[in-house]
Amino acid sequence: MSQNHLGIGFIGGGFITRFHIQSLISVRNVDVLGVMSKTRASAEESAAIARNIGVGNNAKAYDSITEMIADPKIDALWVCSPNFARIETFEEIAYAISSGKGELIGVTYEKPLGRNYQEAKKVLELAKSVDLLDGYLENQVFSPSITRGKEIVWSRGAATTGRPYLARAAEEHSGPHMPWFWEGALQGGGVLNDMMCHSVEEARFMLTDPNKARDSIRPISISAHMDCLKWQRPEYTKILSDNSNGKTDYSKKPSEDFARSLIEYLDEDNNKLIVETTTSWCFVGEGLRLSMELFGPEYSMFVNTLDPDLKVFFSRKVTGNQGEDLVEKQNAESGGMPVVSNEAEVYGYSAENRHMVESFLAGKRPIENFDDGFEVTKLLMAAYMSAEQGKTIELPCDNIENFIPAVAKGEWNPKR
Repeated sequence: MSQNHLGIGFIGGGFITRFHIQSLISVRNVDVLGVMSKTRASAEESAAIARNIGVGNNAKAYDSITEMIADPKIDALWVCSPNFARIETFEEIAYAISSGKGELIGVTYEKPLGRNYQEAKKVLELAKSVDLLDGYLENQVFSPSITRGKEIVWSRGAATTGRPYLARAAEEHSGPHMPWFWEGALQGGGVLNDMMCHSVEEARFMLTDPNKARDSIRPISISAHMDCLKWQRPEYTKILSDNSNGKTDYSKKPSEDFARSLIEYLDEDNNKLIVETTTSWCFVGEGLRLSMELFGPEYSMFVNTLDPDLKVFFSRKVTGNQGEDLVEKQNAESGGMPVVSNEAEVYGYSAENRHMVESFLAGKRPIENFDDGFEVTKLLMAAYMSAEQGKTIELPCDNIENFIPAVAKGEWNPKR
C-alpha cells in the first residue's frame, strides 16, 4: 500500500466484477491492479475495462489467487466469484497468507457470504484466522436514497414521534443473467437466496437506530413462502434448457422464482418490529425494481427505482436492438421507460466501495462486515425451513446449523 492508496484485485471476472469496477470511477485513492478468473478471457476483459476507464492503468489478468496475494502492490481483494466457488476461493486466500506467500489488509465479499450456515461460518472463521479486515458487499444499504431516507426519518420522524416499526422491501426482475444462477445446487437456492439477502439486510438496516449496533434489534420469528410460478411452465423451461445447453431442467429440478417472508424483531425496549420482503424472478415490468417502504407512528418513506427523475417515451416507429442501456434487466425498448442515469451510484455500489476503501486505508473494519453477512445467511436458512415446513420458525433456531434447503439438494418441486 502506498501512503494513501489502496491497490486491489478482483476474484471473478463476470458481470458483478465489472459493475464494481465501473463504480470505482467515483472512488478516490484506489487502483485496480488485477483480475483473476477461472476463464482467462473474462479476467483480461475486466482488466481492460479498468484500464480504459482510468481506475487501473496497470490492471492485468492473474493466473491464481495466490499470485495476486504474492504481489506486494495488492493490498486487498474483492471476491466476486460464483457462489459455488466461494469456500474454495477463501481457503486459498487463507492458505496463501498463513503460509507466507503474501499479505493483505482486507477482503470484501459479494453476497451471499455462504450458500448455507456452515459455509458462511467457514468464511467468517477463515477471515479471522489470518487477521483480515472484512467487508460484506451489500450495496443496497449504501444506496443514496436509502441512507438519506434513513437519516431524515430517524432525525425528524423517529426523534419526535417514535421509532419506525414496519419495513417492506422488495427486489424483482425477470431472472438472472448467467445459467448457473438458475441451478439450485450451484447457487444455493433460487430467488430467495439470490435476492432476499438484499431485502432482509436493507430492512434490518432501516429499522436499526443509527446510534446503535445492528444487533440492537433481534429477530424472534420468521415465516416464509416460496413457489415456482413462471419458469416451470413448458415454454419457459425450454428457454432455460436452451440457454444452458440442456443442463437446466426446471420440469424436474426447479428453483423458486418467487418468495416472501415476514420477520418479527424486538427492539431494545421489547417493542415488536415487522419486516416484510418480496423477491421474484418472474416480475414483468420495465426492468429491475428495488423498493423500500418504511413506516413509523406519524411518518413514512418510499423508494422505487423504477420511478426515477428521468423517463423517456419511444413510439412504435422507433426501432433498435434489445439491450440494458436504460435500466438493469430491461424488458422493453419502446413505450414509456424509466432511465436509471447512473446505476452504480443509484444502487449503492459507489458509496459501498468508497466506504470499503476508506475503511481499509484507515485500518478499520467496515460497518457492513462478515458478521452481517452471517446474520443474513441465518435468516435465509430459517426462511427456507419455514417455507418447506409450512410453519413459523422461532428464532434463534439451532436446527439451521446443518440445514441445507431442499432446492439446493435438487429435491424441491412444487408440482410433485
